[in-house]
Order: sequence, then structure tokens, then C-alpha cells
Amino acid sequence: MKKKEIKKLTKIQMKENLEKLKKDLFNFRFQKVNGQVKSPAKITETKKNIARLKTLIEVKNA
Repeated sequence: MKKKEIKKLTKIQMKENLEKLKKDLFNFRFQKVNGQVKSPAKITETKKNIARLKTLIEVKNA
């Protein structure tokens, strides 16, 4: 998810996406432990998207 795409979202949509990404990251971690992860890059990408969302949510609060 690009920064431009995130900026277009409302605050509620951002929070919903944040929760979804957190669940995805949780599942990726289990897959990694079990050796089932298909794309390790997805884990890093998900972490970055979570950070982007958290940052922009804080900016909108200020």
C-alpha cells in the first residue's frame, strides 16, 4: 500500500486496515515458524504498511 493510497483513506478505514494487517502479520509469523511461508518479503512489506498507517493516523490526530 502506497502512501498516496493511505492518505486517501478516512481515519476509520485506516484503523480497519491496520487491524487487518496486524492479523495478517500474526498469520505470517505462524507460517514462518511452520516453514509454510511462501514469500518472506510479505512479512517485511506488512510491517512497513503497519508503520505507515500508524504514522498517518497520528498525523491526522494532531
